[in-house]
Amino acid sequence: MAQKDFKSGLISAIPSLRAFAISLTGKPDRADDLVQETMMKAWAGQNSFKEGTNLKAWLYTILRNEFYTVYRKRKREVEDADGKIAENVGTLPEQHGVLDLADMQVALQKFPDEQREALLLVTASDLSYDEAAAVCGVAAGTIKSRVNRARTRLGEILQIDDVSKLNENPVIIAAMSSN
Repeated sequence: MAQKDFKSGLISAIPSLRAFAISLTGKPDRADDLVQETMMKAWAGQNSFKEGTNLKAWLYTILRNEFYTVYRKRKREVEDADGKIAENVGTLPEQHGVLDLADMQVALQKFPDEQREALLLVTASDLSYDEAAAVCGVAAGTIKSRVNRARTRLGEILQIDDVSKLNENPVIIAAMSSN
């Protein structure tokens, strides 16, 4: 089929395609979008149209398939015209967490290896003092001492008042886990 004939066939089908689209969507604006998408797909796929077949039926098939594709997508979407849902699902920016993580990693590098290792084993790896002592090959009291000194120093560096809360802070745990 010549491009000129194909084009005139598309244009002449628009009113009936629009009526069909309105019957599917129930809304003229969505129907217009559906017809437009159908026209664009038909034009882009004109090489796949077989001359001698029913152009109108081919267009209806494209429109119907497009409708069901959009319908499936919209079924998963939630309409939020007044923005109430969006207000409640916002997330806080991550910049502070990233900066805290970077500060924590820098602070940990200032520790002697034994203190950093003890702190990471007990807080980030969640080992008991006895388990950490076994890993390091030292007494449990030595691990307790190293962890205590490391927590105190970390509190000073990061300006944290209550160092006992260190292993409750997800940013600190993440920073310690990444080392």
